[in-house]
Amino acid sequence: MASILCLLAGVLALLTGATPAQAGVLTRDEMVRRFPAPLIVGERDAELPVWPLFRQNATATELVGYVFESVDLAPIPGFSGVPLNLMVAIDPKGVFIGVEVLSHHEPVFLDGLGEAPLYQFVKQYKALSLKQNISIETGNHRARHADAAHAYIDGVSKATASVRIINQSVLAAALKVSRKKLGFAGGRDPDQIARVHPDVFRSMDLAQMQRDGLVQHLRVSNRDAEKLFAGSPGAGLDADALAHPDDVFIDLYLACVSVPSVGRNLLTPAAWRKLQGRLEEGDHALIAISSGRYSVTGEDFVRGSVPDRLLLRQDKLPIDMRDLDLDLKLAAPLEADSVTVFRVIAQAGLDPASPFELALPVTRNKGIVYPERITRELVVRYQLPADLVIAPEGNNKSWTAIWSGRRWELALLAVGLLVLGAALAMQKRLTAHAARFDWFRRAYLLFTIGFIGYYAQGQLSIVNLTGVIQALMARRSLEFLLFDPMTVCLWGFVLVSLLLWGRGTFCGWLCPFGALQELTGKLARWARVPQWRIKPHWDARLKRIKYVMLAGIVASAFFSSEITDKLVELEPFKTAITLNFVRSWPYVAYAVGLLLASSVVYKFFCRYLCPFGASLALLGKIRLLNWIPRYAECGTPCQTCRHRCDYQAIAPSGKVDYAECFQCMDCVVIYASDQQCALRITQIKRQRTIPIQPAARSQP
Repeated sequence: MASILCLLAGVLALLTGATPAQAGVLTRDEMVRRFPAPLIVGERDAELPVWPLFRQNATATELVGYVFESVDLAPIPGFSGVPLNLMVAIDPKGVFIGVEVLSHHEPVFLDGLGEAPLYQFVKQYKALSLKQNISIETGNHRARHADAAHAYIDGVSKATASVRIINQSVLAAALKVSRKKLGFAGGRDPDQIARVHPDVFRSMDLAQMQRDGLVQHLRVSNRDAEKLFAGSPGAGLDADALAHPDDVFIDLYLACVSVPSVGRNLLTPAAWRKLQGRLEEGDHALIAISSGRYSVTGEDFVRGSVPDRLLLRQDKLPIDMRDLDLDLKLAAPLEADSVTVFRVIAQAGLDPASPFELALPVTRNKGIVYPERITRELVVRYQLPADLVIAPEGNNKSWTAIWSGRRWELALLAVGLLVLGAALAMQKRLTAHAARFDWFRRAYLLFTIGFIGYYAQGQLSIVNLTGVIQALMARRSLEFLLFDPMTVCLWGFVLVSLLLWGRGTFCGWLCPFGALQELTGKLARWARVPQWRIKPHWDARLKRIKYVMLAGIVASAFFSSEITDKLVELEPFKTAITLNFVRSWPYVAYAVGLLLASSVVYKFFCRYLCPFGASLALLGKIRLLNWIPRYAECGTPCQTCRHRCDYQAIAPSGKVDYAECFQCMDCVVIYASDQQCALRITQIKRQRTIPIQPAARSQP
């Protein structure tokens, strides 16, 4: 049943739009405002979410460039866990026209440094080229000068991680557009990216790996290095090379160590496992093993940064790679002065099935005051054998590929939802034994917190609703929903459960933060923390607050995404579940404060403040079943369930308020219990009454 619901939800979301998935916010009117005459904004591309820019030149209309949003093409999660959205414009030669920030959630710029350094940082991309290797510089390195192959932009102190992610987002999105629209992909389709085959392994020694091209060896003597500069101003500037021409300039081994047939043969088992733990799906790792007087990293190299002395290129375009800061032990018999591993993230678009090159630039300076820089490159070409990669099947970045990649998570979720659906459908059997029901509920809440929440990141939120509203307002497709399969499946189940049982199924069983609150409250009771039961008239008034919050958030979604971004922080879900409390202290204090409040007032946030719960309560009005069984005597005179209801969702008359019911089923357990239900206890006592009978007369 749960699997069918997942499929139906996916089909429903797909039918809502037929254009490519878009999470961006720019409309045509906004584009025209940002790029006024004499520029002309063309129609949005039907194949790739980009806007072409034109200029009228006499009688001809010439292409000025393309504008796009990074979140549409490279949604790389920021430090907060949410992708930044940057507006990027490039010209037909791959030169940046400009970069602007549309939205972000980076704590260091929101809560610490302010946004001015962020805006200043992105301005530096103007006039830089995608054909340059763009590096972020800090400290003493800021004195380095750009050239045709290198560009340097100033970083932001105390925001190293955030600006690095911004740089990756800009470059990954721009590279995808340049490959697709500017012909920089060497004739291949940049959307058709092969993958390294994770299950193919061939046991080989170093010599075999070199013969198969899996390990490339470059040995350069001082004499060879000097020949690079022959006939140029750089000739004869290296005194050591002239004095010792036969000495080793560099002895370098290069390999794609994330390939099992390379990594498992080249590294020790412990080092291979360590490397695997640092890579995400689709990432690549390149290893450089070097010795000699010229190092790949250099004396001023900072661990964790982008290398200057080793460049990665494919289709003549540089691809960003970064030191993993890993010390790995080699299993192969190699002596080396340094072993460095570099990570290439999946969004960078490196195709392992196509050839790429690793270049080692060697620079000499002539002059003292204003030295002339002369650079030559040592280039190593690299290509994996066909049997070690999986050829692309269609667009492997489509939502169908994402669903396929998470099939085991979806299968486990389907089993969990199937178990919950069956349990709720057979509530009489489920609640027949109070102790057994308690164990089932606690186990399921732990499943919700651990798997649905922290592992699968399936926390439904008011953001799901505001995102749909904003997309519809901008007349964008809703296909972006399909790129989060856990959310789609959960929504499919929740919509059906709303029809059957109301809001309680999600709020009481499937909300990770709600489950975290409930277990916090139970732990507090076990520790004998005094509980505060709010008086009924105040309880009724406080429950209205969440509806006010919902109205404010929904209204803001129609006219201001900036205000919406601030208002949705009323939900602590991102802090507590998505970011696992790794956030600036005000957000953490707020989330922890709500958990502490729930330890004295049962599920405080869920009952009084949760705007998403309010939306489900309203949607739950279409509920078909009054599924909580009642006796005629419930409420008149029996008040047991009302007093035992922690959510105060039962009126003195015995009527259940389903909009405030969290389906904890405590009242259903009481209803079926001969030890807890006052009516059943009374009936049993009456059955045990011995009737009075007249004594038999004795015979004379």
